Amino acid sequence: MRHTPELPKRLTDLTPVVIVGTSIWAVALVVLFFTTSGLWVQTALSGFVLGFVGLAIIGWQRAAARRGSKSAQRL
Repeated sequence: MRHTPELPKRLTDLTPVVIVGTSIWAVALVVLFFTTSGLWVQTALSGFVLGFVGLAIIGWQRAAARRGSKSAQRL
C-alpha cells in the first residue's frame, strides 16, 4: 500500500479563509448599516463576530499543538 503524501500547508491553513470571510462580513456590515436596518444588519454583525470566534479557535488549536497536547489537531 502506498503512502498518501501530505497536503501543502497553503491548502490546509484555515487562517486566510477565516480572515477573508470576516472581511467580507465587515464590508457587508458597513454597507448594510447605511442602506437598511433590522435583520440584515444583525446577520452581518453576527457573521463578523463569528469570524473572530473562528480566529480564536484557530489560535487555541495552534497553542494546543505547540504545547504538545495529544488531542490537538496537527496543523
